[in-house]
Amino acid sequence: MLQNKTFLLLLLSALFFLNCKEDKGIPGKLPPTQNPTTQKVSNTIAYAEGFSISTVSDFKVLKINNPWPNAEKTYRYVLISKEEAAKRSFMKGEYDGIIITPVKRIVVTSTTHIPALELLNEEETLIGFPGTDYVSSEKTRQRIDNGSVRELGKNEGLNTEVLLSLNPDVVIGFGVDGSSKSLNTINKARIPVIYNGDWVEKSPLAKAEWIKFFGALYNKTAQADSIFKTIETDYKTAQKLAQTVSKRPTVISGAMHKDVWYLPNGTSTEAQFLKDANVDYLYADTKGTGSLALSFETVFEKAKSADLWLSPSYYPTMDALKQANTHYTQFDAFKNNAIYTFSNTTGKTGGVLYYESGLARPDLVLKDIIKICHPELLPEYTPYFFKPLK
Repeated sequence: MLQNKTFLLLLLSALFFLNCKEDKGIPGKLPPTQNPTTQKVSNTIAYAEGFSISTVSDFKVLKINNPWPNAEKTYRYVLISKEEAAKRSFMKGEYDGIIITPVKRIVVTSTTHIPALELLNEEETLIGFPGTDYVSSEKTRQRIDNGSVRELGKNEGLNTEVLLSLNPDVVIGFGVDGSSKSLNTINKARIPVIYNGDWVEKSPLAKAEWIKFFGALYNKTAQADSIFKTIETDYKTAQKLAQTVSKRPTVISGAMHKDVWYLPNGTSTEAQFLKDANVDYLYADTKGTGSLALSFETVFEKAKSADLWLSPSYYPTMDALKQANTHYTQFDAFKNNAIYTFSNTTGKTGGVLYYESGLARPDLVLKDIIKICHPELLPEYTPYFFKPLK
Protein backbone atom coordinates (compact mmCIF):
# COMPACT_ATOMS: atom_id res chain seq x y z
CA MET A 1 0.00 0.00 0.00
CA LEU A 2 0.93 3.62 -0.11
CA GLN A 3 3.85 4.22 2.25
CA ASN A 4 2.36 6.83 4.55
CA LYS A 5 -1.08 5.26 4.64
CA THR A 6 0.36 1.83 5.35
CA PHE A 7 2.28 3.18 8.32
CA LEU A 8 -0.74 5.07 9.58
CA LEU A 9 -2.95 2.02 9.34
CA LEU A 10 -0.32 -0.10 11.06
CA LEU A 11 -0.38 2.21 14.06
CA LEU A 12 -4.10 2.87 14.11
CA SER A 13 -4.86 -0.84 13.93
CA ALA A 14 -2.07 -1.81 16.27
CA LEU A 15 -0.23 -3.48 13.45
CA PHE A 16 -3.21 -5.80 13.12
CA PHE A 17 -5.38 -6.92 10.28
CA LEU A 18 -7.32 -4.24 9.01
CA ASN A 19 -13.80 -9.97 -8.64
CA CYS A 20 -16.20 -11.31 -9.20
CA LYS A 21 -14.59 -13.28 -12.09
CA GLU A 22 -12.22 -16.22 -12.12
CA ASP A 23 -9.11 -14.26 -12.99
CA LYS A 24 -7.11 -14.96 -9.83
CA GLY A 25 -8.84 -12.00 -8.22
CA ILE A 26 -10.48 -11.91 -4.81
CA PRO A 27 -12.63 -14.99 -4.21
CA GLY A 28 -16.34 -14.67 -3.60
CA LYS A 29 -19.11 -14.39 -6.15
CA LEU A 30 -20.38 -10.84 -6.51
CA PRO A 31 -23.14 -9.48 -8.76
CA PRO A 32 -22.20 -8.87 -12.39
CA THR A 33 -22.17 -5.34 -13.76
CA GLN A 34 -25.65 -4.32 -14.82
CA ASN A 35 -27.03 -1.61 -17.08
CA PRO A 36 -27.86 1.34 -14.80
CA THR A 37 -30.77 2.35 -17.00
CA THR A 38 -32.59 -0.83 -16.05
CA GLN A 39 -32.05 -0.45 -12.32
CA LYS A 40 -33.80 1.57 -9.66
CA VAL A 41 -31.24 4.01 -8.35
CA SER A 42 -30.90 4.34 -4.58
CA ASN A 43 -28.73 6.81 -2.69
CA THR A 44 -29.25 5.13 0.68
CA ILE A 45 -26.15 4.94 2.88
CA ALA A 46 -26.70 2.41 5.63
CA TYR A 47 -23.41 2.34 7.56
CA ALA A 48 -20.93 4.95 6.32
CA GLU A 49 -20.99 8.32 8.05
CA GLY A 50 -18.32 10.04 5.98
CA PHE A 51 -20.27 10.73 2.81
CA SER A 52 -23.77 11.16 1.42
CA ILE A 53 -25.27 11.46 -2.05
CA SER A 54 -28.39 13.46 -2.84
CA THR A 55 -30.20 14.29 -6.06
CA VAL A 56 -30.94 17.90 -6.94
CA SER A 57 -33.02 18.25 -10.13
CA ASP A 58 -30.64 17.31 -12.96
CA PHE A 59 -27.49 16.60 -10.93
CA LYS A 60 -26.28 14.93 -7.75
CA VAL A 61 -24.45 16.37 -4.79
CA LEU A 62 -21.71 14.30 -3.19
CA LYS A 63 -20.98 15.47 0.35
CA ILE A 64 -17.84 14.42 2.22
CA ASN A 65 -18.45 14.83 5.94
CA ASN A 66 -15.36 13.40 7.56
CA PRO A 67 -12.34 13.04 5.24
CA TRP A 68 -9.96 12.74 8.20
CA PRO A 69 -10.36 12.54 11.99
CA ASN A 70 -11.84 15.68 13.53
CA ALA A 71 -12.22 17.40 10.16
CA GLU A 72 -13.97 20.75 10.56
CA LYS A 73 -14.94 21.34 6.92
CA THR A 74 -17.63 19.55 4.91
CA TYR A 75 -16.92 19.26 1.19
CA ARG A 76 -19.63 19.34 -1.48
CA TYR A 77 -19.25 18.30 -5.10
CA VAL A 78 -21.59 18.44 -8.08
CA LEU A 79 -21.86 15.24 -10.11
CA ILE A 80 -23.39 16.14 -13.45
CA SER A 81 -23.49 14.90 -17.03
CA LYS A 82 -21.62 16.78 -19.75
CA GLU A 83 -24.91 17.64 -21.45
CA GLU A 84 -26.53 19.06 -18.33
CA ALA A 85 -23.37 20.93 -17.35
CA ALA A 86 -23.49 22.81 -20.65
CA LYS A 87 -26.95 24.13 -19.79
CA ARG A 88 -26.19 25.68 -16.42
CA SER A 89 -23.63 27.48 -14.31
CA PHE A 90 -22.83 27.41 -10.60
CA MET A 91 -21.87 30.27 -8.36
CA LYS A 92 -18.20 30.50 -7.45
CA GLY A 93 -17.61 28.92 -4.05
CA GLU A 94 -21.03 27.24 -4.03
CA TYR A 95 -19.40 23.82 -4.39
CA ASP A 96 -15.89 22.48 -3.92
CA GLY A 97 -15.78 20.92 -7.37
CA ILE A 98 -17.78 20.10 -10.48
CA ILE A 99 -17.26 16.54 -11.74
CA ILE A 100 -18.55 15.45 -15.13
CA THR A 101 -19.95 11.93 -14.93
CA PRO A 102 -19.35 9.25 -15.82
CA VAL A 103 -15.69 9.76 -15.02
CA LYS A 104 -13.42 8.70 -17.89
CA ARG A 105 -9.95 9.40 -16.46
CA ILE A 106 -9.15 9.09 -12.77
CA VAL A 107 -6.20 9.26 -10.40
CA VAL A 108 -6.52 7.57 -7.00
CA THR A 109 -3.97 7.80 -4.21
CA SER A 110 -4.62 4.76 -2.01
CA THR A 111 -4.61 1.07 -2.83
CA THR A 112 -7.91 0.81 -0.95
CA HIS A 113 -9.55 2.66 -3.86
CA ILE A 114 -8.48 0.14 -6.49
CA PRO A 115 -10.83 -2.75 -5.58
CA ALA A 116 -13.86 -0.48 -6.06
CA LEU A 117 -12.71 0.40 -9.58
CA GLU A 118 -12.28 -3.27 -10.41
CA LEU A 119 -15.57 -4.38 -8.85
CA LEU A 120 -17.30 -1.79 -11.00
CA ASN A 121 -15.30 -2.87 -14.08
CA GLU A 122 -13.77 0.61 -14.33
CA GLU A 123 -10.11 -0.20 -13.73
CA GLU A 124 -9.23 1.00 -17.25
CA THR A 125 -10.12 4.57 -16.22
CA LEU A 126 -7.18 4.62 -13.81
CA ILE A 127 -4.33 6.61 -15.37
CA GLY A 128 -2.06 7.50 -12.44
CA PHE A 129 -1.12 6.29 -8.95
CA PRO A 130 1.56 7.19 -6.36
CA GLY A 131 3.63 4.21 -5.25
CA THR A 132 2.66 1.68 -7.90
CA ASP A 133 4.82 -1.05 -6.32
CA TYR A 134 2.25 -1.25 -3.52
CA VAL A 135 -0.50 -2.34 -5.92
CA SER A 136 -1.19 -6.09 -5.71
CA SER A 137 -4.13 -6.61 -8.07
CA GLU A 138 -3.06 -8.60 -11.12
CA LYS A 139 -5.35 -6.68 -13.46
CA THR A 140 -4.11 -3.27 -12.36
CA ARG A 141 -0.50 -4.46 -12.16
CA GLN A 142 -0.73 -5.45 -15.82
CA ARG A 143 -1.88 -1.94 -16.70
CA ILE A 144 0.96 -0.48 -14.65
CA ASP A 145 3.50 -2.72 -16.37
CA ASN A 146 2.30 -1.77 -19.87
CA GLY A 147 2.46 1.93 -19.08
CA SER A 148 -1.29 2.62 -18.91
CA VAL A 149 -0.98 3.77 -15.27
CA ARG A 150 1.74 6.36 -14.59
CA GLU A 151 3.84 6.45 -11.44
CA LEU A 152 3.16 9.65 -9.47
CA GLY A 153 5.77 9.47 -6.73
CA LYS A 154 4.72 9.57 -3.09
CA ASN A 155 1.33 10.47 -1.67
CA GLU A 156 2.79 13.13 0.60
CA GLY A 157 4.61 14.69 -2.36
CA LEU A 158 2.87 13.89 -5.62
CA ASN A 159 4.64 14.54 -8.90
CA THR A 160 2.28 17.33 -9.88
CA GLU A 161 3.99 17.89 -13.22
CA VAL A 162 3.20 14.37 -14.39
CA LEU A 163 -0.25 14.41 -12.82
CA LEU A 164 -1.24 17.68 -14.47
CA SER A 165 -0.01 16.38 -17.83
CA LEU A 166 -2.37 13.41 -17.46
CA ASN A 167 -5.30 15.84 -17.05
CA PRO A 168 -7.61 13.49 -15.11
CA ASP A 169 -11.29 14.25 -14.63
CA VAL A 170 -10.85 13.89 -10.88
CA VAL A 171 -8.22 12.99 -8.28
CA ILE A 172 -9.30 10.91 -5.29
CA GLY A 173 -7.07 12.08 -2.48
CA PHE A 174 -6.08 10.72 0.89
CA GLY A 175 -5.02 13.00 3.69
CA VAL A 176 -4.76 13.28 7.44
CA ASP A 177 -5.45 17.00 7.74
CA GLY A 178 -6.09 18.53 4.30
CA SER A 179 -2.74 20.33 4.17
CA SER A 180 -1.26 18.47 1.18
CA LYS A 181 0.55 21.06 -0.94
CA SER A 182 0.49 18.86 -4.05
CA LEU A 183 -3.26 18.22 -3.83
CA ASN A 184 -3.88 21.93 -3.27
CA THR A 185 -1.78 22.69 -6.36
CA ILE A 186 -3.82 20.23 -8.40
CA ASN A 187 -7.06 21.76 -7.19
CA LYS A 188 -5.87 25.25 -8.12
CA ALA A 189 -5.19 23.90 -11.62
CA ARG A 190 -8.96 23.29 -11.84
CA ILE A 191 -8.72 19.52 -11.55
CA PRO A 192 -11.22 18.48 -8.86
CA VAL A 193 -9.77 16.76 -5.80
CA ILE A 194 -12.06 14.70 -3.58
CA TYR A 195 -10.74 13.51 -0.24
CA ASN A 196 -11.81 9.93 0.41
CA GLY A 197 -12.38 9.16 4.08
CA ASP A 198 -13.11 5.43 3.92
CA TRP A 199 -10.35 4.70 6.44
CA VAL A 200 -11.95 6.94 9.09
CA GLU A 201 -15.16 4.88 9.28
CA LYS A 202 -15.87 3.01 12.50
CA SER A 203 -17.00 -0.41 11.25
CA PRO A 204 -15.97 -2.91 8.57
CA LEU A 205 -19.23 -2.57 6.63
CA ALA A 206 -19.09 1.23 6.80
CA LYS A 207 -15.68 1.17 5.15
CA ALA A 208 -16.83 -1.27 2.46
CA GLU A 209 -19.87 0.89 1.71
CA TRP A 210 -17.60 3.49 0.10
CA ILE A 211 -17.97 1.52 -3.13
CA LYS A 212 -21.18 3.58 -3.45
CA PHE A 213 -19.00 6.71 -3.51
CA PHE A 214 -17.26 5.35 -6.61
CA GLY A 215 -20.54 4.10 -8.05
CA ALA A 216 -21.80 7.70 -8.09
CA LEU A 217 -18.72 8.89 -10.00
CA TYR A 218 -19.32 6.33 -12.75
CA ASN A 219 -23.13 6.56 -12.87
CA LYS A 220 -23.20 3.02 -11.53
CA THR A 221 -25.15 3.55 -8.35
CA ALA A 222 -27.31 0.48 -8.90
CA GLN A 223 -24.30 -1.78 -9.46
CA ALA A 224 -22.51 -0.43 -6.42
CA ASP A 225 -25.61 -0.96 -4.28
CA SER A 226 -25.92 -4.53 -5.53
CA ILE A 227 -22.25 -5.37 -4.93
CA PHE A 228 -22.34 -3.92 -1.43
CA LYS A 229 -25.56 -5.75 -0.62
CA THR A 230 -23.90 -9.06 -1.48
CA ILE A 231 -20.87 -8.25 0.68
CA GLU A 232 -23.13 -7.17 3.53
CA THR A 233 -25.24 -10.34 3.29
CA ASP A 234 -22.17 -12.57 3.23
CA TYR A 235 -20.69 -10.73 6.21
CA LYS A 236 -23.85 -11.02 8.27
CA THR A 237 -24.26 -14.69 7.35
CA ALA A 238 -20.73 -15.42 8.58
CA GLN A 239 -21.33 -13.36 11.71
CA LYS A 240 -24.50 -15.27 12.48
CA LEU A 241 -22.71 -18.59 11.96
CA ALA A 242 -19.99 -17.61 14.41
CA GLN A 243 -22.56 -16.94 17.12
CA THR A 244 -23.53 -20.64 17.15
CA VAL A 245 -20.35 -21.74 18.95
CA SER A 246 -20.06 -21.90 22.72
CA LYS A 247 -16.25 -22.09 22.98
CA ARG A 248 -14.55 -18.77 22.39
CA PRO A 249 -10.75 -18.85 22.02
CA THR A 250 -8.79 -16.07 23.68
CA VAL A 251 -6.97 -13.77 21.27
CA ILE A 252 -4.08 -11.32 21.46
CA SER A 253 -2.75 -9.07 18.70
CA GLY A 254 0.11 -6.77 17.74
CA ALA A 255 3.70 -6.74 18.97
CA MET A 256 6.40 -4.45 20.31
CA HIS A 257 7.56 -1.36 18.43
CA LYS A 258 10.65 -0.18 20.28
CA ASP A 259 9.49 -0.26 23.90
CA VAL A 260 5.73 -0.17 23.30
CA TRP A 261 3.29 -2.96 22.44
CA TYR A 262 0.59 -1.58 20.14
CA LEU A 263 -2.72 -3.38 19.78
CA PRO A 264 -6.32 -2.51 18.86
CA ASN A 265 -8.58 -0.93 21.42
CA GLY A 266 -11.98 -2.47 22.03
CA THR A 267 -13.89 0.10 19.95
CA SER A 268 -11.71 -0.26 16.86
CA THR A 269 -12.71 -1.80 13.55
CA GLU A 270 -10.28 -4.64 14.23
CA ALA A 271 -11.95 -5.42 17.53
CA GLN A 272 -15.32 -5.38 15.74
CA PHE A 273 -14.08 -8.16 13.47
CA LEU A 274 -13.12 -10.20 16.54
CA LYS A 275 -16.45 -9.56 18.21
CA ASP A 276 -18.34 -10.59 15.08
CA ALA A 277 -16.18 -13.72 14.84
CA ASN A 278 -17.27 -14.53 18.42
CA VAL A 279 -13.86 -14.74 20.03
CA ASP A 280 -12.61 -13.54 23.38
CA TYR A 281 -10.38 -10.60 22.53
CA LEU A 282 -8.53 -9.86 25.75
CA TYR A 283 -8.78 -6.09 25.33
CA ALA A 284 -12.38 -5.94 24.12
CA ASP A 285 -13.43 -3.80 27.08
CA THR A 286 -11.02 -0.92 26.31
CA LYS A 287 -11.97 2.30 24.53
CA GLY A 288 -10.22 5.03 22.62
CA THR A 289 -9.61 6.63 19.25
CA GLY A 290 -6.16 5.14 18.61
CA SER A 291 -4.26 1.98 19.40
CA LEU A 292 -3.53 0.81 22.91
CA ALA A 293 0.09 1.43 23.85
CA LEU A 294 1.20 -0.92 26.62
CA SER A 295 4.38 -2.28 28.14
CA PHE A 296 5.56 -5.82 27.43
CA GLU A 297 5.08 -6.79 31.05
CA THR A 298 1.46 -5.61 31.07
CA VAL A 299 0.61 -7.58 27.93
CA PHE A 300 2.49 -10.68 29.03
CA GLU A 301 0.69 -10.83 32.35
CA LYS A 302 -2.70 -10.70 30.64
CA ALA A 303 -2.05 -12.61 27.43
CA LYS A 304 0.68 -15.18 28.02
CA SER A 305 -1.94 -17.98 27.94
CA ALA A 306 -3.92 -16.64 24.98
CA ASP A 307 -4.99 -19.35 22.54
CA LEU A 308 -4.29 -17.34 19.39
CA TRP A 309 -2.05 -14.46 18.34
CA LEU A 310 -3.29 -12.58 15.30
CA SER A 311 -0.99 -10.31 13.30
CA PRO A 312 2.25 -9.96 15.26
CA SER A 313 3.19 -6.69 13.60
CA TYR A 314 5.29 -7.00 10.43
CA TYR A 315 7.32 -10.06 11.49
CA PRO A 316 7.34 -12.58 8.61
CA THR A 317 8.44 -15.71 10.50
CA MET A 318 8.51 -17.27 13.96
CA ASP A 319 12.29 -17.00 13.92
CA ALA A 320 12.13 -13.26 13.15
CA LEU A 321 9.73 -12.81 16.06
CA LYS A 322 12.09 -14.71 18.35
CA GLN A 323 15.11 -12.73 17.17
CA ALA A 324 13.29 -9.47 17.86
CA ASN A 325 12.48 -10.42 21.45
CA THR A 326 13.19 -13.82 22.98
CA HIS A 327 10.44 -13.20 25.54
CA TYR A 328 7.86 -13.71 22.77
CA THR A 329 8.66 -17.43 23.00
CA GLN A 330 7.09 -17.54 26.47
CA PHE A 331 3.59 -16.98 25.06
CA ASP A 332 1.48 -20.14 24.69
CA ALA A 333 0.46 -19.03 21.20
CA PHE A 334 4.15 -19.05 20.20
CA LYS A 335 4.78 -22.43 21.80
CA ASN A 336 1.74 -23.90 20.02
CA ASN A 337 2.46 -22.32 16.60
CA ALA A 338 -0.87 -20.52 16.84
CA ILE A 339 0.21 -17.19 15.30
CA TYR A 340 -1.37 -15.86 12.10
CA THR A 341 -0.48 -12.92 9.89
CA PHE A 342 -1.70 -11.20 6.73
CA SER A 343 1.67 -9.55 6.09
CA ASN A 344 3.01 -12.45 4.02
CA THR A 345 0.13 -12.38 1.52
CA THR A 346 1.54 -9.99 -1.05
CA GLY A 347 1.45 -9.08 -4.73
CA LYS A 348 4.41 -9.69 -7.01
CA THR A 349 6.02 -6.35 -6.14
CA GLY A 350 5.55 -6.75 -2.40
CA GLY A 351 2.31 -4.87 -1.73
CA VAL A 352 0.35 -6.37 1.17
CA LEU A 353 -2.95 -7.57 -0.24
CA TYR A 354 -4.86 -6.88 2.97
CA TYR A 355 -4.10 -3.17 2.77
CA GLU A 356 -5.57 -3.11 -0.73
CA SER A 357 -8.58 -5.43 -0.53
CA GLY A 358 -9.32 -6.02 3.14
CA LEU A 359 -11.29 -2.80 3.46
CA ALA A 360 -13.40 -3.56 0.37
CA ARG A 361 -14.07 -7.18 1.33
CA PRO A 362 -14.75 -7.37 5.08
CA ASP A 363 -16.75 -10.54 4.44
CA LEU A 364 -13.52 -12.33 3.51
CA VAL A 365 -11.63 -10.89 6.47
CA LEU A 366 -14.34 -12.10 8.84
CA LYS A 367 -14.38 -15.57 7.25
CA ASP A 368 -10.60 -15.76 7.60
CA ILE A 369 -10.83 -15.06 11.33
CA ILE A 370 -13.72 -17.48 11.81
CA LYS A 371 -11.77 -20.18 9.96
CA ILE A 372 -8.79 -19.63 12.26
CA CYS A 373 -10.80 -19.42 15.49
CA HIS A 374 -13.64 -21.85 14.70
CA PRO A 375 -12.32 -24.08 11.88
CA GLU A 376 -15.23 -26.50 12.15
CA LEU A 377 -17.69 -23.82 11.01
CA LEU A 378 -16.14 -23.32 7.56
CA PRO A 379 -14.61 -26.69 6.62
CA GLU A 380 -14.30 -25.91 2.90
CA TYR A 381 -13.06 -22.33 3.23
CA THR A 382 -9.42 -21.38 2.63
CA PRO A 383 -8.31 -18.13 4.31
CA TYR A 384 -7.49 -15.46 1.77
CA PHE A 385 -5.53 -12.88 3.76
CA PHE A 386 -4.40 -14.61 6.96
CA LYS A 387 -1.85 -17.42 6.94
CA PRO A 388 0.04 -19.18 9.75
CA LEU A 389 3.30 -17.48 10.66
CA LYS A 390 6.03 -19.64 9.11
